[in-house]
Amino acid sequence: MTTLRLPELGRWPAPLVTLTLVALAVAGGLALAGLPLIWAAILLFVALVVGLTWIDPLVGVGAVIFFGPFKPLTEYFAPSFPLDLGQWFLIFTVAAWLAGRVAHREAVLARSPFILPAGLFILFATMSLAGAPSFQHGARELVKWLQLVAMVWLVIQIAGRRRWRWVVAVLLLTAIFQAGVGIWQFFRDRGPDHFLILDERFYRAYGTFEQPNPYGGFIGLCFPLAVGLTIAALGSWLARAREIRRAAFERGRAGLAEWLVPLLNWQLLGVGLAAMLAGLLGTALAMSWSRGAWLGAAAGGLAMLFSWPRRLRLGGLLVALSLVGGAYVLQSDLLPEAVIEQLQSMTEFFKSFDVRGADINPDSYSVIERLAHWQSAVAIARDYPWLGVGFGNYPVVYPDYAFPNWPLALGHAHNYYLNILAEVGLFGLSAYVALWVVVLWQTFRLTRSQQVWTRGIAIGLLGAWVHFSVHNAVDSLWVSNLFLTIGALLGMQSILIMMERDTFRERLT
Repeated sequence: MTTLRLPELGRWPAPLVTLTLVALAVAGGLALAGLPLIWAAILLFVALVVGLTWIDPLVGVGAVIFFGPFKPLTEYFAPSFPLDLGQWFLIFTVAAWLAGRVAHREAVLARSPFILPAGLFILFATMSLAGAPSFQHGARELVKWLQLVAMVWLVIQIAGRRRWRWVVAVLLLTAIFQAGVGIWQFFRDRGPDHFLILDERFYRAYGTFEQPNPYGGFIGLCFPLAVGLTIAALGSWLARAREIRRAAFERGRAGLAEWLVPLLNWQLLGVGLAAMLAGLLGTALAMSWSRGAWLGAAAGGLAMLFSWPRRLRLGGLLVALSLVGGAYVLQSDLLPEAVIEQLQSMTEFFKSFDVRGADINPDSYSVIERLAHWQSAVAIARDYPWLGVGFGNYPVVYPDYAFPNWPLALGHAHNYYLNILAEVGLFGLSAYVALWVVVLWQTFRLTRSQQVWTRGIAIGLLGAWVHFSVHNAVDSLWVSNLFLTIGALLGMQSILIMMERDTFRERLT
């Protein structure tokens, strides 16, 4: 990190500060008196979080992570609001951090291996807007990426080496909340008719996202992290047990008690809790009934299996055995018929790409709809191969490339890679792929760490990024403020990379 000295600013007189606070308190009290109880409680809670954020911006980072997924609810209950709660907290957290740096007359510039490739993509995306039909649509998408970069920067600056674990805790607490809401939605008596599944006995889980696919994408980002924590807790428990057993051998005690007692310690409780958390999130992921989320979870699981053993040959063997076992389960009657049908329907994505003349029925509708948008995206890319039609402009030009049975644009091409190809062209797609190659390579390097907890979290992050990359091949997860979650994970990973480099340098010296 690089520290910059800022010029000293004059301070406000103490009486002026006191009068300002009293005036704000009186105005706030009068405003709350005229509001319904529920809205008054919400505003008081928001005011409390704002006050704590001003004291410690880490509270604001946690608020951004937790309230980011509430964006669809904000649009439903308050459609006239220009920003949702998560984005307001992001703006205020940046302001609180900057105010603190100005007060201390210094600013620390964070470094991350992901900022440069992300900036390159933003550059190409900006260039694509030169002749775009709608600059407004492009600006909206650019703001998402700028918020992602801001989130990476905030996590590195505010959490840093000492408090990055709090970011992990808030991410998992948010996932627990979303999983609880989703499981309740799955079993409840009423809900959206088009979410009915399993002979209309249950509803697809969707949390506060209002849609199962982005909900499955969010849980799919957090579920591997919980699995990684379980791996780390297990490794720490076994390492501690080996130390206690070794000490017992050195004292000449090698009875049965010396083999069993070391295994029964407080760290075993941590392993159990982490495993329960992973099971909870895995259950919520399954209840989303999202084929993209299932496909991403399967790919992420294989990536974690491959990177778990120290010897990569053993990891490759585990992956091969898992693939054979998965094929056997699909061919047997071990899974419910509805689940097998849902999994087999994924094969439609790998059949003919041309939807003209395809047989449309209730079972194939959603798949063919996606394929139609893929085909339209490819047609747009043919006409605008290098810089695309303009970032965020796919839905604007879609009517000119739509097929007769699919006149409505869905906001994106349901394949983010094809969406980027159509909007930003080959240059933008290359920059986007380069970004995630850097992310995946840096994550894989972290999985080789000698630090138990760093390695476990890195394995979880690898599963999360693989899930994200695969899920984006059949959908777009750049919706519902998921980019804020991605930014928090990238910021946390940047901190782990810096810590690992410091450890390596200490070993050299």
